[in-house]
Amino acid sequence: MSLRLRLLLAVGAIATVALVVADLATYSALQSFLYKQVDQSLAQHPARLAANPVTGGPDCPSPHSAAFGAGDGSPGGGGGANFPNTYGIGYIAVTTTSGSVVAGLECPAYVGNRAYRPQLPGHITGFTIQSDGTSATYFTAGPTKPGGPQFRVLATQLQNGDLIIQAFSLGDTTRTLHTLFLIELAVTAGALVLALAGGWWLVRLGLRPLGDVERTADSIAAGNLDQRVPGADDTSEVGRLARALNVMLERIETAFSARLASEARLQESERHLRQFVADASHELRTPIAAVSAYAELFERGAGQRADDLPRVMTGIRTETARMDRLVSDLLTLARLDEGLPLEFIPVELVALGAEAVRTSMTVGPAWPVQFTASRPVEVMGDPVRLRQVLDNLLANVRAHTPEGTTATVHVDQEGPRARIAVSDTGPGMPADEAARVFERFYRFDAARARTHGGSGLGLSIVAAIVHAHGGTVAATSSRGGGMTVTVSIPISAPLGDPAVPYDVR
Repeated sequence: MSLRLRLLLAVGAIATVALVVADLATYSALQSFLYKQVDQSLAQHPARLAANPVTGGPDCPSPHSAAFGAGDGSPGGGGGANFPNTYGIGYIAVTTTSGSVVAGLECPAYVGNRAYRPQLPGHITGFTIQSDGTSATYFTAGPTKPGGPQFRVLATQLQNGDLIIQAFSLGDTTRTLHTLFLIELAVTAGALVLALAGGWWLVRLGLRPLGDVERTADSIAAGNLDQRVPGADDTSEVGRLARALNVMLERIETAFSARLASEARLQESERHLRQFVADASHELRTPIAAVSAYAELFERGAGQRADDLPRVMTGIRTETARMDRLVSDLLTLARLDEGLPLEFIPVELVALGAEAVRTSMTVGPAWPVQFTASRPVEVMGDPVRLRQVLDNLLANVRAHTPEGTTATVHVDQEGPRARIAVSDTGPGMPADEAARVFERFYRFDAARARTHGGSGLGLSIVAAIVHAHGGTVAATSSRGGGMTVTVSIPISAPLGDPAVPYDVR
């Protein structure tokens, strides 16, 4: 059963109960009011029985008698039973307490020219003292004949213990109450129909936001995680529900996005790891093969020949040194990735850059280097690692440009960041290739000669160290226009743990 139908049935049940209670209260109130009016008429118009001088019995009026209802209604008034015409011809009798008529003193009530008598109980009780000092009781009795009217009865107790029974027909009262019942039945039915129709409309209007929630949930289930439940600005219960659902959906979308991003990073890391292992294996295979060849040459007798022995030993030392550099670079990158603790102390970059330039001129005099600085620049960083950045950048110039290429190192400060720019006048490379020079084992040999070899890890180490200092590194180049590598690091130490790993690939 749907929620709409349950709410509608609840509205219908409540409306039915309320209408029935109202109908019963109205019916009971009107019935009590009408019975009280009859009781007042019975009490205000006392009747008596007079003897008929001809028959010797009670002098009962005919229903067609014009004199019916005449007389003063007092105990000593005119003859006959005296009743008001408002209630038609009434019933009067003298009975015992057990309901038996005394000496035939009884006048029936006439309804539709037919005489009727009330069905009196076998023993009348419940007498109370009235305002005039008499002892009387009121009750309702049915007819002695089928089809007759009900009667409202007043029983007054005489001094000898007998009772005077007066009764009026309740035909008009019954018809009035029956008409009221039919009216209430029609009104109740109409009101119930209107209540159900209005309730259906109100339920549909009130539950319309839940339909929006249902459609939003279906859309989200279809994959549209950016959908939100409308009506969150409403102050009703549905509005509060919409706001709660939207907060939940925001968190779910954020968590799902984070999960997707984590999975993407994991896949990318796995891809890089496989590529890294493949590149490292490729790099190590050449020197290992060379050492193996030299060893084989030595076994074939080079050790016994004076001319071949120095060449073999020199080759072994060269390839061993090459493997040592490669393994050292790999170890440095691995330690940086794991969060190598850095020593953050004040470092004067101008002095550090001047030292690196002098060392480069000593190691590679064929590659002149110029150094410029606008002013002293001091940063918080690891002096050993920052010196390694400058050494790797200048070594990259020597490794990938021809002799005679001029390099320039410039140090300055831009706001809260220090800037180191190393540029050369070499052959350069396309801009799209320059964006990849910080990838591990990446080379662009077609445009940049590798006269001095290299593992392709120097600039990767530069990027890892710079990122560990909270900085950025970028390379710009154009074919034939040389290359410029710009390092930007904050003056102060980066926030957080400096040992946090920086995965730079």
